[in-house]
Amino acid sequence: MTDPSSARQAPPGCPAHPDAVRLAGLEYQQTPSQMYRALRSEHGTVAPVLLDGDIPAWLVLGYSEVTYVTSHDELFARDSRRWNQWENIPADWPLLPYVGYQPSVLFTEGDEHRRRAGVITQALEGVDQFELARNCQLIADQLIAAFAGSGQAELMTGYAHALPMRAVVQMCGMPTSGEDTRRLVEDLRISLDAAEGDDPVAAYGRVGERLRQLVKDKRESPGPDVTSRMLLHPAGLTDEEIVQDLISVIAAAQQPTANWICNTLRLLLTDERFAVNVSGGRLSVGEALNEALWLDTPTQNFIGRWAVRDTQLGGRQIRAGDCLVLGLAAANTDPQIWPDAHVGAENSAHLSFSNGEHRCPYPAPLLADVMARTAVETLLERLPDLVLSVEPETLTWRPSVWMRGLTALPVRFTPVVQ
Repeated sequence: MTDPSSARQAPPGCPAHPDAVRLAGLEYQQTPSQMYRALRSEHGTVAPVLLDGDIPAWLVLGYSEVTYVTSHDELFARDSRRWNQWENIPADWPLLPYVGYQPSVLFTEGDEHRRRAGVITQALEGVDQFELARNCQLIADQLIAAFAGSGQAELMTGYAHALPMRAVVQMCGMPTSGEDTRRLVEDLRISLDAAEGDDPVAAYGRVGERLRQLVKDKRESPGPDVTSRMLLHPAGLTDEEIVQDLISVIAAAQQPTANWICNTLRLLLTDERFAVNVSGGRLSVGEALNEALWLDTPTQNFIGRWAVRDTQLGGRQIRAGDCLVLGLAAANTDPQIWPDAHVGAENSAHLSFSNGEHRCPYPAPLLADVMARTAVETLLERLPDLVLSVEPETLTWRPSVWMRGLTALPVRFTPVVQ
């Protein structure tokens, strides 16, 4: 995002405010909290922004405003076919995996949404959390064993991303390793958080193809997994509905959880408040996990909601069909709820899992917590003298306005002989 003082004129005929600001740029990616403060100062709790290709939208920055939008589906709905900008969207637009309508739980509304979300909820409720914790600890031990003897590691790729990936695909009934699974996870990353030169639209298509094969296999031979439970649910979802909802489940579980793990490890390794009792300090781990959700939530911004009719929000006139981007990270650090700029780690009223009917379905946040907590605790128990191998200020964040994750987390420790 450029500095608000250098905002550009919106394209003619667009509903965006004349001083709309591009939702992009290095400054935004590395120090988003500063940009949120600047936007609040300039525009208030709802700011006019420009998405890729200078497509206009509204960024909802206020905690109360995000809560209001997500609690009033009758005003701000999820069906993206309402968007008044479709005529300006090219076929290769990089945000199409986010907004292109699919027969997915993400875009359903009302009774249909409750039906689809109910299937996911019951399928996830079938996951034994104690068994998941044991599996995650086993995965963690295997990953740690691969680098423990060297005395150094890069935790982002070698640990934080790999652990939830293996856990999630195992929950869904896929093999935890192999080229097929690796490609699936890489394509999910590209579709959610594309880097320069990536093709997110093509990657999203490949994800769908792989999961169609999984659904076909599980219909022929069901097992004790999330996919099979969705197939056997009495709601009778079609194979394509299950494919689309599996994409939502896996995407929401893998990359955000990986970033949650790594953001928490960064906090534990760089913040002196945790330094004294990091080793085996489970209370500190719990506090750090929660604080990471407040201050460095893995999903920074979520697109989106679409106005059902003309309305007002945060003093702004919102037109029917306008797109609203939920500024989850900005809302979590809203000075209206933290006036002294101190975030209480014991408070869990953050919006990191969103809010309302379209929030992460229960018990998904609990399962993510099991994965993240087990990953962090196991690593600190196995490598108690773990420290950063670079200066904290040299750590960099991935170039994304949507996800909040480090490019790398290099560490060193006393080598452990297995």
